[in-house]
Amino acid sequence: MVEKNRLIEILEKFSSKKIAVIGDMMLDEYIIGSVSRISPEAPVPVVEVREERFVLGGAANVMNNLSALGAKVYAFGIIGTDNNGKRLTRSLEEYKINCDGIVTSYDRPTIMKQRILSNNQQLLRLDWEKKHPIDKEVEDKILEKFNKLVDSLDAIILSDYDKGLLTSILAKEIIKIAKSKNKIVVVDPKPSNAENYKGATSMTPNLKESSECIGKAYPETLEEVLSIGKEIREKLELDHLLMTRSEKGMSIFMENEVKHIPTFAKEVYDVTGAGDTVIAIYTLALSTGASKEESAKIANTGAGVVVGRVGTSTVNKGEILEFYEEIYNSDK
Repeated sequence: MVEKNRLIEILEKFSSKKIAVIGDMMLDEYIIGSVSRISPEAPVPVVEVREERFVLGGAANVMNNLSALGAKVYAFGIIGTDNNGKRLTRSLEEYKINCDGIVTSYDRPTIMKQRILSNNQQLLRLDWEKKHPIDKEVEDKILEKFNKLVDSLDAIILSDYDKGLLTSILAKEIIKIAKSKNKIVVVDPKPSNAENYKGATSMTPNLKESSECIGKAYPETLEEVLSIGKEIREKLELDHLLMTRSEKGMSIFMENEVKHIPTFAKEVYDVTGAGDTVIAIYTLALSTGASKEESAKIANTGAGVVVGRVGTSTVNKGEILEFYEEIYNSDK
């Protein structure tokens, strides 16, 4: 249990931390309207648009979560030469996120997920993306920018949505550089790329991703969960592993110990982006010197807040403190 004064101390340190996020940045567009008729041109609903909304997604949502908690955030990623790229960087800058590490590409669009909704239901999603790996020129540009900044950082997050940015070469080189300078590196992995993150400080896969990381069937028992977590940590040479387990909470796998943390949520409406919130808060807390268990409990609290909202969302320090006291009774 983290006492209230200790929690406040950790949260207050957030604003002094510098975190780099390297990963697949996206722009999420929501087109919201009503349906009252079927098109005479084809058997499809006609949506009368009432609202169009853009929000940060993917690695950009991790950045947004960090910024909302007061951290100084440095964005590393790739965008296209299109209007969506301009819109994405403009949004990042509005949240005071440093965009010097973003590279513009002429051969791929800015990643965008366009969703059409009516009556709180998604009717259609359009994905604008090219997923081929970035070329060596882009890798070199990102590494050059990263090398100039790394000494001033408190931690690095690698946010992999398997859209081509975090190539094997780039991921391994970033981890190598970070380890040589004793920097924290936490990874939100795509299972197919798990081997790229050998030697990182930690990873934050969910239960399904964890089983896929090592080619195992989805675990049905706690014994199977423990076996998978221990195997990932050892195989990838991680300092520790934070596995998120939906309604069963989180498990922290360390060298000689496993700790389980139950989950809490006021009411679950939408789990979209909850993993981004977890890795942002967990990494930020670790960078303040908080223990693994303290960091996981604080991250668990933040996730419990955001799943009570629709769509990707962020949480602030006041909300974490309020909900933490409610679920852990830290003042008793």
